[in-house]
Amino acid sequence: MNGDGAPSPGTGRMRIDRWLWVARLYKTRTRAAREARAGHIRLNGGHVRKASTAVTIGDVLTFARARRVRIVRITGLAERRGPATEAALLYDDLSPPPPPRGVAEAMPPLARRRGSGRPTKAERRALDRLRGGR
Repeated sequence: MNGDGAPSPGTGRMRIDRWLWVARLYKTRTRAAREARAGHIRLNGGHVRKASTAVTIGDVLTFARARRVRIVRITGLAERRGPATEAALLYDDLSPPPPPRGVAEAMPPLARRRGSGRPTKAERRALDRLRGGR
């Protein structure tokens, strides 16, 4: 790898922060580096603690974006950050589909009066039934 994180010819490796930015999964490279240093990104199941961690083709990344978990398999590396159509070719999205839009919005949040204390066991069971549990 050369000094700016671009893959060196023949190595097939790239910094994780730069790859996430090039693949347009993060808007800025700084944000991708911050998420990596915070341990919010997993590489092949293990937490990443350095933005300089190298990724290769075939690696699987797991991270949270926009209130859902994203799972991507790296299928390519790029020298530059190109258009979104090129960026989409750098990975396979293995993420589970998002929940239907109407499901989460159909049920209003459950609220309790202030000062009413914790729910009793019977109240908790009723809440679970209302939320679709047992």
